[in-house]
This record gives sequence, structure tokens and C-alpha cells, in this order.
Amino acid sequence: MIVAHPEIENSQTQTFLQKGAQEMAVTWHHLDTLASLDVTAEQQLLRTADRIIFQFPLYWYAAPASLKQWEDQVLTSNFVYGVTEPPLKNKEFGIVVTTGRPLKDFRHGARENVTIDEILLPYRTLAQQAQMQIMPAFIIPQFWYQNETQQMQLLIDYQRYLTQVQPDSLANRQTWFANRLRQFATKLPVADQLMGQLISDTFEQNQSDLEQLQDTLTLVKKGEDE
Repeated sequence: MIVAHPEIENSQTQTFLQKGAQEMAVTWHHLDTLASLDVTAEQQLLRTADRIIFQFPLYWYAAPASLKQWEDQVLTSNFVYGVTEPPLKNKEFGIVVTTGRPLKDFRHGARENVTIDEILLPYRTLAQQAQMQIMPAFIIPQFWYQNETQQMQLLIDYQRYLTQVQPDSLANRQTWFANRLRQFATKLPVADQLMGQLISDTFEQNQSDLEQLQDTLTLVKKGEDE
């Protein structure tokens, strides 16, 4: 997680996301806390990652200055393109961006008259040049207007974005939830672990039943085509 935010301690949104990221044991690398950049260490951090995510609030249609400074110093041409092979090749690249305006404003003819995808194009182009696997952007508009239920759904979706196997298919979602349920059950008080394990087992059984049903439907479809 390459995080850029100059006043993160005052950001309700970023505090919420940071707690969610900590639960998933991902590396939270906040650029604005660095007194200086050790380019070699920063590049090594990228080399060891499987998935690299830029996270920032949208400031005048761009990321905060700390991300641009980091890009200029760390993502040198020799590093992005590599001497023999790009070091970031086939790593997954995602963007988490927060906005102060609703998504409906980011359309042609609307208030901003530009789309989020167009704003984020430079970052995707960079990832493309590095031969990375580009994930859809994760956009969080007006977090402070969300109610508790919406925020809990956001938390789950955010954690899936950080750690779930891509693409975001039904099968990959099921596997992610099954693993999370299993982990959750082991952390329950001893008196509740049996019930937690039962819930986890039931979910996995339903997942298996659905997979069998999908296989049956595939065979039926194949028979109809023939």
C-alpha cells in the first residue's frame, strides 16, 4: 500500500481504511511520514510485493505531491523498464482513490466534466509500461455521508480489493469469504469456536454445492450446443 496523504491523522476516511488494511496484514507505506527517500529500499519494497496499490485522496484531479515526488525518485526509467526485464512485470497494480464529490459529478456533461478513469490514466499508463496487471480502480466517494451499514460493506469490499485473488469472480469471492470465516472462527472465544466452525463448514459446503451445480449446468449447456 503506497499511501499519500499530507494530513492523514485528520482524515476519518484514511483512519478507517488503515484499520481495515491492518486486519489483512498488508504493508501500509505512508509516504508523508518519510523524512527522506531511500530509493534502493523503496525499489526493493516494490520488488518483494505481489500486489502494489496506490491510495490517495483526489486533490485537484491528481494525487498529493508526496506521491508525485516518490514516483519521480523511485520509478526511474531503468527500474520501470528494467535492464534485462521489468522488475514489476506481472505484479498486480491497483488504485484506491477517495473523493469529496459524488461519482455522478465525474461524467462528461456533469459538474466535473471528466471521468475518474480519465483522471487516473497516467497511473495506469505507468503500470502498463512496467508490464503490470492492472486492476479496476476502487473509488470511495464522500465516505463521511455513508451510514454504518454502508461503511461495513465498504470495509469488506476494501479488504477484498487488497487481498482477494483476481479477477473479482464469484468463485474467487467465495474462496475469500471461506478463508475469512475460517480465520474468524479460530479467533473466537473457546466457548464460541464450535459455532464459528459450524458456520464456516456450512459456508464451504454451500460453496461446494454451488460449484457442482455450475458443473452440471455447464454439461447441460454443452449437450444443448452439440
